[in-house]
Amino acid sequence: MQIKSKPMGAYQTNCYIVSTPKGELIIDPGMGATEWVESNCKNPLAILNTHGHFDHVWSDAKLKEKLNIPVYCPEGDVFMLKKDPFAQGTPPCEVDIAVKPDKTIDIAGVKVLFRHFPGHTPGCSVIEIDDIWFSGDFLFKDSIGRWDFPYSSASDMISSLKEAKKIEKNYTIYPGHGPKTTFANEKRYLDYWIKQVMMSC
Repeated sequence: MQIKSKPMGAYQTNCYIVSTPKGELIIDPGMGATEWVESNCKNPLAILNTHGHFDHVWSDAKLKEKLNIPVYCPEGDVFMLKKDPFAQGTPPCEVDIAVKPDKTIDIAGVKVLFRHFPGHTPGCSVIEIDDIWFSGDFLFKDSIGRWDFPYSSASDMISSLKEAKKIEKNYTIYPGHGPKTTFANEKRYLDYWIKQVMMSC
């Protein structure tokens, strides 16, 4: 499995292209991602969103139209793609598959698990393919996603971090912003972040 990445837009949101035997999966195509995605995909299969924030979904609509491929988004964040709740001018996009929490889907023979870790957004999910996590804005290298935005939830973030602590397997993490890391590394700090979120409540 080959992974290409490029930070996009003012927020340097990582867009990923995952090459599988039958084609490419596009993860979180943010601002200005269209041309780069088109030039790096020979057989695009689908667009996958970790969550609905505008800097992760900005190019969904254009790529869906130009490439004629479906958009998968966590069920809890579909409203963000339709209504631009942050008034950023995000092009509206019709979601083809609203993925239910912790659902595994099959895309051209590839098993894709949307691990639901709400808190940053209602639908915030880690996209798991084999031993890889595309963590969106749930986990970063040495940090976690913010829980103080509209539609965010500190209590949900605490619950999600506690759930993550239970996971024993290690994963390579490709986050929504910044460099890649490992779950083993980030797991060491989960107790710290739980305390930080609790103190903010």
